[in-house]
Amino acid sequence: MSDNNNREVSMTHIVGCIDGSRAAPAVCDYAAWASRRMEAPLMFFHVLDDSRYPVEPDMAGNIGLGTREYLMEELAELDEKRSRIAMEQGRHMLEAAAERAREAGIEEVHQRQRHGDLPQCLLDIESDIRLLVMGIHGESSSERDIHIGSQLETVIRSLHRPVVLVPDEFKEPQSAMLAFDASPTAFAGVRLLASSPVFRDFPLHLVMVGPDTADKWEQLRAAESMLAEAGCEVHLAIRAGDVEKALHAYQEENSIDLLVMGAYGHSRIRQFLVGSTTTNMLKTTRTPLVILR
Repeated sequence: MSDNNNREVSMTHIVGCIDGSRAAPAVCDYAAWASRRMEAPLMFFHVLDDSRYPVEPDMAGNIGLGTREYLMEELAELDEKRSRIAMEQGRHMLEAAAERAREAGIEEVHQRQRHGDLPQCLLDIESDIRLLVMGIHGESSSERDIHIGSQLETVIRSLHRPVVLVPDEFKEPQSAMLAFDASPTAFAGVRLLASSPVFRDFPLHLVMVGPDTADKWEQLRAAESMLAEAGCEVHLAIRAGDVEKALHAYQEENSIDLLVMGAYGHSRIRQFLVGSTTTNMLKTTRTPLVILR
């Protein structure tokens, strides 16, 4: 159902942001998994891109049509028809996602559809979001030509909610690691991990990249004590070298399913989220990336 007839609820949701990409089924499955773990209602959200399907077609750029009003009217009608078809296709995707979640055992599933700019539409419902799940790869991706979603960075920077970026295939997570740099954001991440039912009963790995010094171990153990109080099984590690390569290597060596990181900042770990290193990482990752804000 659309926004017009969907009842508003006060509880925050696990929100699965779906589109026509290859990652859509995995977004549904990871969102349903998070909904079960967090015992939170699930919402599937679809946004019809205003740049591709404008509500009111702009004919100003059609040079040469002049007074040929009938041509302009036909073009406007075609654009309106494309927009209606895309909206209907979006509703079908929402229904299919909801049905998939119900088959996975989720009883409370809501649906919303908006027409506009994706980051702004998500900001409009931010108060309803507890956790956002999005596909890493965009709608234009294929087996041979993989593209990172064009609006991922804007969404991450704009939204003050945790975001889970997922690959095209679902695998139920059994373990997680936090890229830890002892920053306030990192300690906030530790508190979130300690309090979140998503990570309950998970082996949690806290990994620092940098010099192996006594003060670094002291910082790690301070974080470990916070997680131990919550009953978590904690593993600590310090690795040297390039941040991206060190984190990937540790994750592969320990078969870790989720990589958790703070979003943006000035530390070595958070700096690598900006620019080509992140793009390369997202292109090659086979596991979800959890971005904390």
